[in-house]
Amino acid sequence: MTAMLQIQQVSLPLTSDKHGVVKVGGTRVTLDTIVKAFLRGATAEEIAQQYPSVSLSDVYATISYYLQNQKAVNSYLAKRKKTSPSR
Repeated sequence: MTAMLQIQQVSLPLTSDKHGVVKVGGTRVTLDTIVKAFLRGATAEEIAQQYPSVSLSDVYATISYYLQNQKAVNSYLAKRKKTSPSR
């Protein structure tokens, strides 16, 4: 007997607010925050521990999205850096 694994498409845990800021998992944690932590060398587990409002699976999904869309995400991050006074 072989087990059949049903492959389902996973939805992204990313939403954009009215200012165009991308948030993760329905929280106030931004895409910027997760990506920057990842680029500094933090593991998904470390990021999830540092930001407990974001689930580990949402951190992994966000990192996966970044790795598959680096050019677009890096462009978004650069634009955010230019327009955000606190950055």
